Formats: sequence, structure tokens, C-alpha cells
Amino acid sequence: MRGCLLLPLLLLGTVSALYLEKDAPHLGGPETKADLSQDLEGSGGQEGVLALSGEVLESEAQEAEGAHDEELDSELDPDDLDKDVQCPKEEETVRLQGSSECESCRYTMVVTPRTFNGAQTVCRTCYRGNLASIHSFSVNTLLHRLAITTNQAQVWIGGFIRGWCLWKNYCWIDGSSWNFTNWACWQPAFGYGQCIALCTRGGRWRRAQCNRQMPFICSH
Repeated sequence: MRGCLLLPLLLLGTVSALYLEKDAPHLGGPETKADLSQDLEGSGGQEGVLALSGEVLESEAQEAEGAHDEELDSELDPDDLDKDVQCPKEEETVRLQGSSECESCRYTMVVTPRTFNGAQTVCRTCYRGNLASIHSFSVNTLLHRLAITTNQAQVWIGGFIRGWCLWKNYCWIDGSSWNFTNWACWQPAFGYGQCIALCTRGGRWRRAQCNRQMPFICSH
């Protein structure tokens, strides 16, 4: 009697085992491989999203930089000069005769700080000239010696930048040709601002924001 009961139980266990083996997916089976492929694709998709996000952020950063440069560029308008200007007093200026290259040239440094546009206004209105342009090392040295009489780190000269990124144009405000440079290290590529100042230490040039107030040198 006991043997009769054991036989059906053994048969039932064998059938159940075969059923489970048939339905359960093996690790090497196609179902598992498909699931793994989906997981990998999902992971790759996340990497793609991250990469795309990085590209978008980089693009937005470049656009922001361009917009910032355009904003700085809009600050500079050589024709938009102050209508009401008080000319500097004699004690606010230091005068210098021209160099051997231009004996008729006269330079006046105004020690009272002004913005780039404000400085150009004074040069044009009070001295019938412009912010100084520099076309040789000897003139740069001459103006550097004039600039170091101030207690400021930089003075305005007449250089400015039009455009941004790969479309930059370097200009002198008096319209003369851009045929000489004396940039400081890493300038102008890593500079900041659309106007150009002469450093009193070393006589090199640096970019500066046009709305900064500095002493300046007029040529007339």
C-alpha cells in the first residue's frame, strides 16, 4: 500500500521538475540575452543623453560668451560722445612733445579717470584729437614713460575691438591702420573687454571693459 502511494508522488515530482525547467529562462537563453541587450541599450541611451546634455551646455556657454561679447561691444560707440564735458584743468594733465617719428604730434595724459567713451570725448572736444594710437615700439615706450607718472595700473589708449570670437577686428579710434601690437602675455586671446589699455608696469597692452574708469592719453 505504501509503495502504491510513493509511485504517484515520484511521477508528480518528475513532471513538475520538467515543467519548471521548460518555463524558467536559462542565463544563456535568448530571453536573457534580449533583456541584457535592452539593459545595455538603456545604459548607452543614458550615456547618449549625458553626452547630448554636455553638448547643449557647451553650446549654451558659447552662445552666452558671444552674447556677452556683443553686450560689451554695444558699450563702445566712438560716435556716441558726451555732449556736456568739462575739460581737465592744467593740474590734471601731463603734456609731452612728439617723438622723432612725429615731431608735430602732441600727447596729453589726463590723470582724472574716465570711461573709454568719456576719455575720447575729452580728447576730441578739449584737444581736437583722439585717444592715442601706437604704431611703433618707440612711440609705445614714449607713452609708457608718460603713463608711469600716474599711480594707476593702466591708462586708456585708442585701441578697441569690433566683433567677437572669430570675427574680431582690432582698430584705432582715429582710423589709422593697425600695424603694430605690444600685447601682454596671453593677450588678447584670453583678455576680457572690448577696449585696450596700456599697462603702466611694462608698457604692454591688455583688453579691458570699456566702462572702466582710467587715466588716458590723448594725441593731438
